[in-house]
Amino acid sequence: MKINSIGIYAATLLAMVFWSLSFIWYKEVFQFYKPITLVVGRLTISTIFLFATVGLLMRKLTRMRMGDLKYFMLLAFFEPSLYFIGESFGMTMVSSTLAAVIVSTIPLFSPLGEFYIYKTRVTLMNFIGILVSVVGVGMVIFHQGFGKIEANPVGIALMFLAVFAALGYSLALRKLTSTYNVYSIITYQNTIAVIYFLPLFFIFEFTHFMGVGVTFQSLMPLIKLGIFASTFAFLLFTYSVKHLGVTKANSFANAIPVLTAIFAYFLLGETLDIIKITGIAIVVFGLFLSQVPKEHARRVFAFIPVGLITRASLRKNE
Repeated sequence: MKINSIGIYAATLLAMVFWSLSFIWYKEVFQFYKPITLVVGRLTISTIFLFATVGLLMRKLTRMRMGDLKYFMLLAFFEPSLYFIGESFGMTMVSSTLAAVIVSTIPLFSPLGEFYIYKTRVTLMNFIGILVSVVGVGMVIFHQGFGKIEANPVGIALMFLAVFAALGYSLALRKLTSTYNVYSIITYQNTIAVIYFLPLFFIFEFTHFMGVGVTFQSLMPLIKLGIFASTFAFLLFTYSVKHLGVTKANSFANAIPVLTAIFAYFLLGETLDIIKITGIAIVVFGLFLSQVPKEHARRVFAFIPVGLITRASLRKNE
């Protein structure tokens, strides 16, 4: 594997690490603030940080062309806006782990969206890798049996709203990555999203925010969400989409519930048994399969049982 390829995959994985940690940071913020306050706070922190670093220090902020404003508005509508509405409110109704596994279904829908919008061909190996990862995710989440998870249906629906918002975001993002650098895209999308959310904040949650006030304990998780989850993670993911495409970049979302389970074990004291560990290994293997180029697929099939079924179909497509 080339060095630049390693860098791309490392950037994508690091983005997933930050987003996995965000599920823990959410719970910390909800001890003080409501969902809209959380969103406005993390986006405001992110926007200030981006303009200070990207605009003033690095001077890498590309001027937006007025003709592209509609694409940035659409981008910000899907994510952070619509995504954060689904995720923030959904997180008040379901556990961090369940929320993470729902987010991991993003790759299941990405190939269909990318094929429909951009006519991008999706290989059989992409699908197999994604499905294998989903099996591993299921082992991590349902390690105690299917009857052990209790969830609010409204919370589940809100989390799936976030999933489809993320898909729309990924497809809209591809339109801009060829024209703007990743720093400019994230700066503009977060700025527009703040504008979207401010009226909701003043109407529904400003009084509550003023009653709680700002303390070190309430501000720290917001800073972590704003800097790492809303800034660095989006920068790294945008870089990934530019070089890997929507489907391959989104396939790494399968790692989010696995990483969340690991962080919950170390930070929250949750259990990590042999079934969870096996599921983690399967997810990693599935992510590897989803990245295998078509020309190397035959060699991989020689080492896995599924090859007995799919070799014939590959031969027909040649």
